[in-house]
Amino acid sequence: MDCARKIWNYHHVNCKLEKADCMLVLGSNDVRVAEHAAALFLEGWAPVLVMSGGLGNFTRDTWKKSEAETFKEIAVTAGVPASKILVETKSSNTGENVAFTRALLERRHLAPRSFILVQKPFMERRTYATFKKVWPGPRITVTSPRIPFEAYPNDVISVDDLIATMVGDLQRIMLYPAKGYQIYQDVPTDVHEAYAFLVNAGYTKHLVAGEPRIPPRS
Repeated sequence: MDCARKIWNYHHVNCKLEKADCMLVLGSNDVRVAEHAAALFLEGWAPVLVMSGGLGNFTRDTWKKSEAETFKEIAVTAGVPASKILVETKSSNTGENVAFTRALLERRHLAPRSFILVQKPFMERRTYATFKKVWPGPRITVTSPRIPFEAYPNDVISVDDLIATMVGDLQRIMLYPAKGYQIYQDVPTDVHEAYAFLVNAGYTKHLVAGEPRIPPRS
């Protein structure tokens, strides 16, 4: 658990929230992300809300509507005007979330110069690194529901699934810069050691198939 907590902390980029032209909410199986985004919108942090996400690995077998449509319904129920929400329903990974949202905004003749990215807590860093690669121009801040590691598991995601997913995301942070998917992110030695410990302990369910299980420290 100490190793898992270390990786959880690494995945947070700890941005200071700033007002922006647009808020991009990346879809997932965690509806708390939509609730957090709705609260931020109602506080006035951004004038436009984009929900992005089709059906991914964690939702395609359990949800009938796309992640973006489901998140929109949650935001509207929380009080966000439907007219302020744009929906992108085709993306199936983080890079597509960014690229397809950019195309959607261009079709609407919108050119935001700054974004608030709303994501799950343990995907802040990967979201930051992906956005910077796919769309390097705008200023971005990243935020997530303020949930501590111990309180994050629920009836949707177990502790073991959480740890395995965090391990998989860290592997991608180390591998994806060389593939052109993300910008480089330094992985401190102690974080890499925690990652190796968890891989050797069997948390390999969400590793990228065919890639090194323990890449060299980036």
